[in-house]
Amino acid sequence: MKLSATLSEAFNKQVTAEFEASLVYRQLSYLLDDLGLVGMRDWMKLQADEELTHAHMFAEHMLNRDAVPQIGNIAAPQVTVNNAVDAFEASLAHERKISGMIRDLAALAQDERDFDSRPLLDFFLAEQIEEESTVGEILDRLRLIGTDGSGLLRIDAELGSRQADA
Repeated sequence: MKLSATLSEAFNKQVTAEFEASLVYRQLSYLLDDLGLVGMRDWMKLQADEELTHAHMFAEHMLNRDAVPQIGNIAAPQVTVNNAVDAFEASLAHERKISGMIRDLAALAQDERDFDSRPLLDFFLAEQIEEESTVGEILDRLRLIGTDGSGLLRIDAELGSRQADA
């Protein structure tokens, strides 16, 4: 079933948003590197790569439905952080933005009775619950340790041990 023009436009916005999310995470990785938090830097780099995968998944869905993905304009991320808490607060805010966009996309697909998009959108609805939960838990732990340097380094090392998804 061909993707409608309305859904094509909405999916294009999502593709662009996923590329933007990748850039936000990449910028956060640079800022964390500057703070000497190389484990968190590496965690953010993997997150940036995952967002690219998400963009490709949406684009592939469009291509399979006779729609051509078109990446929109993406401004350079304007992210400032002074510490790890700032970085993960920025991450959580961005994940919440993406979650809202995916919920809106799912609602639009439902309104258009586009059941063929449901498996992809269901995957991303569940993915966003996981993303927000993971970042929220990291943020809770960072807030709990406060200014304890050894605690911060322990979390940094833990996050640096994250492996790329297969």
